[in-house]
Amino acid sequence: MVPRPIGWISTVSPGGIHNLAPYSQFQNLTFDPPYVMFAANKNTRGNRKDSVINAEQTGEFVYNMATYDLREAVNRSAAEVSPEVDEFELSGLTKLPSIRVKPCRVAESPIQFECRYYGTLRLPGNGPMGTVDVTIGRVVLIHIKDDIIASDGRIDLLRIRPLARLGYYDYTSVESIFKMVIPDANEALLAGLEGKKEK
Repeated sequence: MVPRPIGWISTVSPGGIHNLAPYSQFQNLTFDPPYVMFAANKNTRGNRKDSVINAEQTGEFVYNMATYDLREAVNRSAAEVSPEVDEFELSGLTKLPSIRVKPCRVAESPIQFECRYYGTLRLPGNGPMGTVDVTIGRVVLIHIKDDIIASDGRIDLLRIRPLARLGYYDYTSVESIFKMVIPDANEALLAGLEGKKEK
């Protein structure tokens, strides 16, 4: 399945240890209210990922947009390290306090979603690494840096170049955009495709 958006998920443990990890099984689920999910397989030792455990125990996590300029930091934060390691520090990133949740945001990331944990769906797999935790959160606050908003009020995606996973060791970023509008679609359908709330 390609390309897959990357959910760069920050959490904090009940003991205050910050965690940051990228997940290429990430997606938005709906928009009113907005929900997102990330899916985390077990690690190579057969243990559940820190991001999932922290989200479940504290009830919160943050999505940070992974961009082309931040690709090296994203890659460093993917290292399999012990729960005591702070991946913000490991990756040379700046912690930015959130407003409605405890996990910090990546200050260098242009867009962040503060999320309240909703639930986890555990899917069994073939062996420990095949088992996956699908972790769902409700977005309670969105941060967008002013300098990436174009004059038409839309996000300048070509400027920030969001990262996507292609499989293997391959990635891509958004470098072109084209529009397609469903012919003869009704107003409600078109509004939904733009993520607009019903009035």
